[in-house]
Amino acid sequence: MNTVLTANKRQKGRQSSLTQLRQNGAIPGVVYGFQMESTAITLDARVFAKLLAAHGTKSVFQLDVDGKRINAVLSEVQRCALKGNIKHVDFKSINMSEELEVEIPVTVIGDAIGVADGGFLLQPNREVRIKVKPTEIPETIEIDVTNVAIGTSLYVGDIRQQFSFEILQEDDYTLVTITPPSAENVQEDDTVDDTPEVIEATGQNTSEPEA
Repeated sequence: MNTVLTANKRQKGRQSSLTQLRQNGAIPGVVYGFQMESTAITLDARVFAKLLAAHGTKSVFQLDVDGKRINAVLSEVQRCALKGNIKHVDFKSINMSEELEVEIPVTVIGDAIGVADGGFLLQPNREVRIKVKPTEIPETIEIDVTNVAIGTSLYVGDIRQQFSFEILQEDDYTLVTITPPSAENVQEDDTVDDTPEVIEATGQNTSEPEA
């Protein structure tokens, strides 16, 4: 679903001008792409933050730039390293009738049998790149790990047919793997289990005969 966001054109200026914009509650940005010359814009910081929290970074935004409606997706969001507040945004205008490539986060669901058996779940790649129509961009891709056992992995090739859009990574792109318990943990468990037997045997061998 499109999200309408009001933007105003601005003149590209010096760093001091951008700082002043931010101090006045605005976010500087730029929009470029399909049938669009690169245009500097400003957004209301509070409004944009609320829309971003509600719809996420993968939403299709309908920018209203001085009365002109533009369909666009977020290309980049720059944040302050210390405070985390948004400093600058890049939008890419898109053709709604054509597919586009986007990075989508991967969400793991289910309880892996490998974890129940003592293994550790690792997720080496937390995003996949897909090719999809703008109106069908998912916020996340859910993968079920219930049947992943110790020493096995889940790859793109295992889930590719579950989705209507195209996943651009190769089949051997690893999404999840279950590693066995570490040797140290196994050794500690064995020691704990063996201790009662050692104590019992020692007691039997060293006991004094009854008088």
